[in-house]
Amino acid sequence: MKKQDNIRKFINKQKRLIAENPECATAHYNLGVALMDQGKFDEAIEAFEESIEAGGRMFESFVNLGYIYFKEGDLEKVVKANLRAIEIEPGYARGYSNLGFAYLQMGKTGEAIEALEKALELNPRIVQAMCNLANAYLQKGDIDKSIEINRKMLEIAPDFSLGYNNLANAYYFKGDFDEAIKNCDKALELGFEVHPDFLKLLEPHRKK
Repeated sequence: MKKQDNIRKFINKQKRLIAENPECATAHYNLGVALMDQGKFDEAIEAFEESIEAGGRMFESFVNLGYIYFKEGDLEKVVKANLRAIEIEPGYARGYSNLGFAYLQMGKTGEAIEALEKALELNPRIVQAMCNLANAYLQKGDIDKSIEINRKMLEIAPDFSLGYNNLANAYYFKGDFDEAIKNCDKALELGFEVHPDFLKLLEPHRKK
């Protein structure tokens, strides 16, 4: 209850700041973030758009718009929003990471790889970008590259259960069933819910 009161007070404060200075891009942005966190996406979109209009370099507003559009299932808008973010701030790794993820979801593997590699060039430790890049290479059919990236990612984040699941899938496609089983079991150990169909595929290859 106290948290909700604090959020309400924060929102009211931003609205007061906007009433006093309608051109305050930061207040519009802060309002958008608070509304987004509450799931009020239409109001958040309006606030982010007003922050962009008020301040030309509000690249984070575009990134947040991209997040909302993703939640709404509009991948084309996700791409457009993140392209605008990196146009404003070419060194913003998260923008490239989000762009790559959207392209991957759209099946645009080449564009996904290009964007994700750029994200990792700017920040080599974005685990989610590494995860998506490994999946993109698997989607492309380059299994060895996918395994290489997954392994590098797990060196950085050894408890990332999804990484072990993805590595298990890559090894399965490679035909290395022992490694597939080992990594699948590690994902299960860390609490990841491995797809039942994949577990069935591995079952005949387990040593009795």
